Parts: sequence; C-alpha cells; structure tokens
Amino acid sequence: MKTTVFGYPKIGANRELKKAVESYWKGEISKEEMLQKAEEVNVERMKKVINADLDYVPSNDFSLYDFVLDVSTMIDAVPHRFQHITDSLDRYFAMARGTDKAPACEMTKWFDTNYHYIVPELTGGFKLVKNRPLQSYRWAKERFGIETKPVLVGAFTYLMLSKVYERQEGSLLVNMTKAEKSEKFKPLLFEVASVYNQMLKELQQEGVKAVQFDEPALVLDLDEEKVSTLIDAYKVITEGITDIEIFVHTYYESLDQFEMITRKLPVSGIGLDFVVNGENLENLKRYGFPEDKKLIAGVISGRYPWKTDYREVVTLIEEIKKYVDEDRIVLSNSAPLFHLPVSVKPEKGHLDDSLIGLLSFADERLEEIKILKQILNEGKEPPSQTLQTLRDKFKNEAVRQAVKEIDRQEIKRAHSFKERYRKQIEELGIPRFPTTTIGSFPQTKEVRQMRAKFRRGEISLQEYESFIKEQIKKAVEIQEELGLDVFVHGEFERTDMVEFFGEKLEGFAFTKNGWVQSYGTRCVRPPIIYGDVSRPQPMTVEEIKYAQKLTDKPVKGMLTGPVTILNWSFYRKDIPKKEIAYQIALAIREEVLDLEKAGIKIIQIDEPAFREGLPLKKRKQEEYLNWAVKAFRLTNNTVKQTTQIHTHMCYSEFNEIIQWIYEMDADVISIEASRSRGEIIQAFERFNYDHGIGVGVYDIHSPRVPPVEEMLEIAERTVQIIDKNLIWINPDCGLKTRQWEEVMPALKNMVSVAKILREKYGSKYSW
Repeated sequence: MKTTVFGYPKIGANRELKKAVESYWKGEISKEEMLQKAEEVNVERMKKVINADLDYVPSNDFSLYDFVLDVSTMIDAVPHRFQHITDSLDRYFAMARGTDKAPACEMTKWFDTNYHYIVPELTGGFKLVKNRPLQSYRWAKERFGIETKPVLVGAFTYLMLSKVYERQEGSLLVNMTKAEKSEKFKPLLFEVASVYNQMLKELQQEGVKAVQFDEPALVLDLDEEKVSTLIDAYKVITEGITDIEIFVHTYYESLDQFEMITRKLPVSGIGLDFVVNGENLENLKRYGFPEDKKLIAGVISGRYPWKTDYREVVTLIEEIKKYVDEDRIVLSNSAPLFHLPVSVKPEKGHLDDSLIGLLSFADERLEEIKILKQILNEGKEPPSQTLQTLRDKFKNEAVRQAVKEIDRQEIKRAHSFKERYRKQIEELGIPRFPTTTIGSFPQTKEVRQMRAKFRRGEISLQEYESFIKEQIKKAVEIQEELGLDVFVHGEFERTDMVEFFGEKLEGFAFTKNGWVQSYGTRCVRPPIIYGDVSRPQPMTVEEIKYAQKLTDKPVKGMLTGPVTILNWSFYRKDIPKKEIAYQIALAIREEVLDLEKAGIKIIQIDEPAFREGLPLKKRKQEEYLNWAVKAFRLTNNTVKQTTQIHTHMCYSEFNEIIQWIYEMDADVISIEASRSRGEIIQAFERFNYDHGIGVGVYDIHSPRVPPVEEMLEIAERTVQIIDKNLIWINPDCGLKTRQWEEVMPALKNMVSVAKILREKYGSKYSW
C-alpha cells in the first residue's frame, strides 16, 4: 500500500513563522529577511515529511497567513478597497489585517474547528495571477530533487465558504441574499473552475504527476442538485488533463451523497475520513467503491493527539480491503495535521510519563504512518501498546457520579429575563448604551516577561502578584479616564482564556511547546483533558475582588464557558463529550457562586466556541445543541436574580442556531459585528431577539483605529433592529493581542459612539 499525508503544521517547531511575520509587521526585519526565515521553516517541515517514506509527498501546503487567502490572491479575488495597494505581499496582509483606509476581510471558523480563515469576498472576474501550486512544486523539486503532490483548497469548498457581493461604481455593496447567492453560485463556481483548469494545464505541462484538492465541504448536507453542480464543475476543472492524478480529499465527516460523488466525480481518487466515525465504512459496505478510482483512506487522526492503536487500524484496513483492491488504497491522515502541535519530544520530562504514553502529535503521526506502512507491506509486527490501561489511571468516579443525573434535570434560572434584567440595570446604575470591553487588555512585552520570570522561578509569587495588581490598577485608571461604564480587570495574569482555567482545574494537562495555529500568526496551546474534571479551589476571585475595590463602577467577573473549554481542548475520546462538558460546567458554577459571594454583580461566561462544536450534519445538531445549552445554563442557574450573566461569541454564523443562543438565556450576549459590517445583526432581527446584545463595533484583530463614523454606522444599524434598552457597545473580542497605542484611541472613539446614541435616543431606560 502507498502512503501520503497532508496539512503538516506551518508555524515551525518553535513558532518561528509567527515571530518572523510579526517582526516584519513591526518593521524590525525586512521583507527579504522575513521571507528567508519563512523558507527556512518550510525547509524543515519538508525534510520531516520526506523522511516519512511517503509515496505522495505534499507541496503548496505552506502559507504565510491563511491557505484560503492564498487562493483568493491566486485567482485575483481581491476586494476593491485593497486594489490600490501595489505590492502583492502588502495587499495580502492588508486583506487579513486591514489598513487605516480599508477594513480587513471577514474572518470565521473553518468548519467545526478552531482554525479561522479569511472569508473570500466574491464579485466575479477571476484570473490566474499567481500559480502557487506550480511555484511550490518547482521549489520542492529544485531544493530536494523530488516529485511532489501540490495541495490546494478545492473550488467547490472555496465557493461554499465565500460571501458573494455586488459591485457598483467600484464600491462594495451589501452581501447578497441567500437566494441571490444561490443563483450566482453555479456561474461563479464555473468561473473559478476555469481558472483551476488553467492552473492544472500549467502543472501538466511542467510534468506534475498528482494534485490534491481539499474538499471538506463535500461532507456537508448536499442535495443532488448541488452535487450535480459539483460534478459539472470538476468536468471543467479536469478538461484536457490526462497526465495528472487528481485526488479530492474530504474530511471532518462522512459523505451523505456517497455513491453519486464517488462514482461520478471525474477524478482519480477520493479521500475519506475513517476516523471521525464509522459512517464512511458503512457507506463503503453499502455502495462499494468504483474500480477506476483510488481510495485515500484517512485512518490516522489529524485532529486528536491520542496515539494510534495499530491493531485497531490494521483491523479497519482489512475491512476496507474487502471493498477496495489493496493496490488502489493510499493510507493517509484523516484530517489536516495542522490541528496538532508539531512534536511530543519537548514534553518529555514536562508531562507525566503515563500521559506521554498516550500522545501523538504531527511528527509522531508521520512516524505512525511510516510504521503502519511497514506493518501492512512488510509484515512487521505491530508495536505492543497498553493504551486503555493508561487511560484507566485517570478516572474519578465521584465526578462521573455527579453528572449522571443532569440530563434528567431542568436547568434554568428562577426568574424570566425581563423580570431580572430591569432589576439588574437598577442595581448597576448604568446608562443606556453602556460601554464595556470583552475582558482582556494588551499583554505587553513587560507582562509577558514578568510571567516568564515567575514561571522560571526568577521572581517570587509575592513579586509576581504585586506586579499583576499594578497592571490591574493601571487598567482601572485607564477605564475611568476613557469613561467606560462597566470595567474589566484586564486578565494580565492569564496567558490564554482556556489554558488559564485548565491549569487550575483537575484533569487537565498543559504542554510546554504544544502550539497550534488559530489564525494567521495567532497560536494557542490547547489543554489536554486526560482525566475527569473538578475545581480544587477558587480560580479568579482575588483578582476580580481587587479590581472592584478600586472603582465604584461595576467590574465583570471573567470566566470561560464549559463548551468553549471543551471545544478548544484535546478531550478524551473514550468519555462522551457531553459528560465532559457537564463536568466542566459544575466546576465553573462553583466559581460563579464564589464571585457572587464576593459582591461581583456581572459575571461574563464566554462561549466563543459554542457554534464551533456544532456537528456538520444537520441531523446531529439538535443533540449537541441540547447538551451545550444545558452545560452553559448549568454554570449560572443558581445565581441571584440581580446577578447579570454575560456571554461572548465571535466569528461564527449565528443564523441557524439563533434559537439555541436564545435558549442559553444569558442576560447579555456580545457578538462580532465589525468585520461583517453589521450583517450579523440580521440574524437577531429575524428572530426578534429580546435579550441584551453587546454590539462588537471595533475589530480588534486589525491594528487600525476605526473612526467614530464607522463604529456609529454599525451601532445605528443595531438600533433600527434591537430594543434600545438592550444594546451594549463593545469591541468584538478581547484586546490582549493589541497595543495600548491602538487600543486607547479606538476605545475613545467607541465611547464617543455611545455618547452620540444617548444624545440622540436618550440616556435613561424606558421600560
């Protein structure tokens, strides 16, 4: 059997790419130096992939920022507001980050993962301006003397994830309706398909032997008409291509239109995810597999860090071989490896040996695919493994018992929203259109250095806590100066909104160097939930109490919700996901009650990953949403009527789950509205949402300072839809990654927006 892999991490073993690109943005290194450092990262990752003894070595799977943005700039899908930027690299980064004159393109989650991609804004008129796969193929051949298989996001997935706009006199207008987009989908897809065909012809002329198109959108709920459009588009893509094997890889779920796609799609091979669940295997048994195609069998996990059980995989492959000839099976990872950290090696001596014995990251996945090939082709004996024995070491029966009865209970607050919200506002004494931030303030170089010194033992706990208090005091003073209505303590003691809590909860482990790309140069270290979860002691109370003592304005308690902690962690696969969520929720509820006892009147329980965990198949979504809503409500259903519960969600499509967001019954939800230019408010309009809404009028993922007029436009759009008594004004996310020199003027403008609204509509609540 042959082997391949795809999606190996791009960031470098020690986040070298992040450091190089950010240094370039700051003007600390030249463009040439940045590109040289980026190439060095790519060389190292290619060496590792080549050493895995693969039959199909991938290329074109490296990116300076985002692989979807790479396609947009490759086919000239560049919004008009960036066309004046002549340098192609500066234009590329401007689309991702924005400029003083041009807001950044929208960013949202890649399927049900924590990776964020730059949403294409399409108006048509595509052309091939840069054949990235050809350039990458040539680079690999010249540098390593090898043939490679260029990898690219497929045309169908690219279109499915895009937003379609109209153009008039060079200006971008509002997003088209769903019906209008549906009408334009096919012609736009065929336009992109023609460009892809040109790209393939150039690759064929170069002598390229194989190409992989990633088409995870094929696992969505597609009707026959959509699949027919897909097939017709691939006829355009593959026209005149006779010398290249074209593989279409699907992942994250199973195919519903299995027989139609596998038999009629005019390609050489199709990749299927056999790790996510058993449905693709069942499809294989039911429909068979066409004899003229290869099966790229995704049998090694790309999303989860748990070691591969070789005997289980061999059994799976033996089952697959009943329906597909051995010489037509290509073994692969099931999903991109960029969801995993680079290597387990730096964790030896840092993590418990028993836990190390359960883990496998990207480098280890390469080794696993190599060993699996030897087992199947050379008859090598599978290594001895004791995986379940290791898992059983981390059980906590008391915790498991505590969640058993939750499903049978009705979990909700004692009073209706209208009843409690009015009393909350009276208790808080805040004006209409109250201003606040999402939670974090800039994590300056000084903050990061002091945290590092504390972790290395170079300063004492007392010195570190004293420093944190100084930062909190400064943040409170700044908020007083800006005139915000509800304060935060700034989260200077926190590295990451999930990592911070996981470090204080039982059942979590944290890597030393287990970085994973979230978006662009932003990397996170997902916690590893290796055991049952509990809270041994309070986690945030002291810092919040200290901040509240410094001001008469209300200070929010800041927590991360159970669904987000779960979805942004590597969780165990042998325990139902729902049960882990309930375990975390019970721990967070203890913290909520302790904050309430300490006199904190507003508690924010962030759930930015709530939608991220939504199953891709509609038939599976209700079950998830039921327990996800219950987990959130479990965190706060026992608080007093006057305690106001906030939550925060960002960069997600809410339209299809607005009912469930409402069921969460948070008093105030803050949402992203800046990058989508307020379009997201439409979801709340159609549903007649009657709870508090914090409108994200300021895009914190861009270094630009948005003017008052730009923020006001979003706020005014909200006023036309939402009850004025329910509107809050805030940034779209936390400010941790920004600089104070950007944050101060932006928040000042934001406060000005609230003042304008109060002057126009009144500052007193009218119940």
